[in-house]
Amino acid sequence: MAWGMTSFEIRSRAVATFVAVVLTLLGAAAPAVAQDGSLKDFLFGDKRGESQRQAPPPPVARYVSDAGEGFILDRSNERTLLRFENSPEIWVLQPQIGPRGDVIYKNDIGQVLLRATRVGGLTLFTGKRPGGASASLAGASAPIRLKAIGPVDLYRILVAASVRASRVSNHRISFDAEATPASSTLIADAAILSVMALERLAQRPDGAALMARIQRVVIVEGARPAVALRAGTLLIAVAPPLGVAGRPSSERIAYVTLR
Repeated sequence: MAWGMTSFEIRSRAVATFVAVVLTLLGAAAPAVAQDGSLKDFLFGDKRGESQRQAPPPPVARYVSDAGEGFILDRSNERTLLRFENSPEIWVLQPQIGPRGDVIYKNDIGQVLLRATRVGGLTLFTGKRPGGASASLAGASAPIRLKAIGPVDLYRILVAASVRASRVSNHRISFDAEATPASSTLIADAAILSVMALERLAQRPDGAALMARIQRVVIVEGARPAVALRAGTLLIAVAPPLGVAGRPSSERIAYVTLR
């Protein structure tokens, strides 16, 4: 007795026909589907590949901007830190939510140094590229830390700072400090940043007049980081409990000196 096709066989043939039509329409892409993944992956995308491409960057990583500037960005702790490869200064960045959900990172006088988009893109802002330059991930890096400084090294740094500041100002500028074991590292860093600020100011057209206002740099402990210029003395306060955020940046020192 001849039997007709069952409903199961009809459905099976319909599915096979649909797959054949799809493969025919895809043409040359059909062999690639067979080699690289299932038809579902081809039509709807490989979600695993997308998640891998969108993996977050390491908490501490090296980046290079389109302008060729390399820097380390440390987001491993509560405070975000940045250090350019050609500079000893560690920038403590203050995050602020911007347009479209971007995160804007500013220094301690409100200058924008970095912008991070929601999808992970970074734009670096510098004096050379005030309009910003995109930055790409170059790999993981070691965390940013201040090197611990003892009393002997602190004395040497203060002497060296005085020599260098005196050279750029064409008159003697002394460096003095009231240090304790808790504040020695921050005071040494503040001395270095002070010299960087003075060197920057000396290069201005009115640099000679600005340098003439400073005869002495004094660095002490305080409740919070601060800078003041009074009667020829550049007074800088550091706050050891705040860690690297407990000293003013070179930009803040220069800004106060200009006022």
